[in-house]
Amino acid sequence: MTQAVLVLEDGRVFRGEAYGSIGITLGEAVFATGMTGYQETLTDPSYAGQIVVQTAPHIGNTGVNARDEESSKIWVAGYVVRDASRIVSNFRAESSLPTELEKYGVVGIAGIDTRALTRHLRSRGSMRAGIFSGPDALRPIEDLVAEVNSSVKMKGLSLSDTVTTPAQYTSPAEGEKIGRIAILDLGIKKSTIEHMNARGLETVVFPAKVDAATLLASEPDAVFFSNGPGDPEAAGGQVEVLREVLSRNIPFFGICFGNQLLGRALGFETYKLPFGHRGINQPVLDRKTGRVEVTAHNHGFAVKVDGGPEVDSPAGFGRVAVSHVSLNDDCVEGLECLDIPAFSVQYHPEAAAGPHDSNYLFDRLVDMIKTNKVAK
Repeated sequence: MTQAVLVLEDGRVFRGEAYGSIGITLGEAVFATGMTGYQETLTDPSYAGQIVVQTAPHIGNTGVNARDEESSKIWVAGYVVRDASRIVSNFRAESSLPTELEKYGVVGIAGIDTRALTRHLRSRGSMRAGIFSGPDALRPIEDLVAEVNSSVKMKGLSLSDTVTTPAQYTSPAEGEKIGRIAILDLGIKKSTIEHMNARGLETVVFPAKVDAATLLASEPDAVFFSNGPGDPEAAGGQVEVLREVLSRNIPFFGICFGNQLLGRALGFETYKLPFGHRGINQPVLDRKTGRVEVTAHNHGFAVKVDGGPEVDSPAGFGRVAVSHVSLNDDCVEGLECLDIPAFSVQYHPEAAAGPHDSNYLFDRLVDMIKTNKVAK
């Protein structure tokens, strides 16, 4: 057994055994509450820069396979589990999780009390951490704590350039073509594109730093801002692109990071949550229908909207409603513009590992495109 140690910036230490690659990794420690879908979590670009703690105790038993990947690689900075499965038992498995972690150089730790760690993060908030395995696990703890505290903080950090596509590409519509979507890739998951293509939408995917003129030159019927990692306050360029889109009354849909950027484009502030929402079991209330959706989440920031149920956009884009709210902490989970064709949600309607309560939002996007075409 190769020793490993997880060190938090406040000095809390958890000792276990190495899982994945041997070495050192630094990042923001966060917990994900999903009881399944660990491969989708690992390959979600929104987790870039984060050391992910799985609250489900038994991880790795179904192995990994190419079909369940949400992107081209594992993005997490580090991985923390309690009981790492010793065998793989699933007919779809093509490899084991430890092999996959080693393939992408992901340093992890297993055999620690993840419940105690989660409760600590739940009360103290997400914080910087480091996993040290092999010879580095034997270094003095005070040196490891100092190294963690010298690492970068998530607040103020821009990571879109790290996870975005290096070049523009197009994914064709399936069946009858309904329209074309210009996508700003801030860390998009492939299942999002699949949902759009399946509904007759051609998708043109652009790098995160594309300018408004290039984006709009594709003559889109709608624009989409994807999920992604980092602080929305550090995404000023993307906010300006979005304001240009909104000013032209082009339909807009955003999820996760895209929701936060819509909030900032409308003139609202964003703020860092104490520990964020991560996992596939987060309850959200749709204020319009009164329906409660169980949703997939991965975010550490939220939009701040005071007043309601309708407020005026501080940036002059008309009336805005908070369409969805979290039933855990009442934070904003969705925005709907009432005078321009734009809406967004803070969660992941594609939810490849489930649940699928929110898939209808892609149908809402299609309906908005069709309505806008008729209006023209």
